[in-house]
Amino acid sequence: MKTAFDPRHKRRQKIIEDLFRFEFHTQKISPDSQKILSEKDFVDEKIQKAAPEFPIEKINKTDLAILRLAVYELLVEKSQPPKVIIDEAIELAKEYGGDSSPAFINGALGKVIDHNENT
Repeated sequence: MKTAFDPRHKRRQKIIEDLFRFEFHTQKISPDSQKILSEKDFVDEKIQKAAPEFPIEKINKTDLAILRLAVYELLVEKSQPPKVIIDEAIELAKEYGGDSSPAFINGALGKVIDHNENT
């Protein structure tokens, strides 16, 4: 993240907010968020494999939204290098998540990358 006003960062913030809200009630969301939710089963399966000690329904909803966006970008969209995606996810975790969120996000995404390379 270069600045808080970087358009890519602002786009990701909007998606995280959409994905978070969607967990609590159905409402109109952006096309970018809809794409991620259309791959929700695939993305959630990858998250579950990366963090088996944390069932999807027990993961903090903010962390889950960040993970869903990052896993989608890493494994489906593949438009940026993994390091960029992971760094941005950690920045979003610092901004939106709790004290342990950045470390959890970093660890889970590292495992997603490892599992993906080994399959």
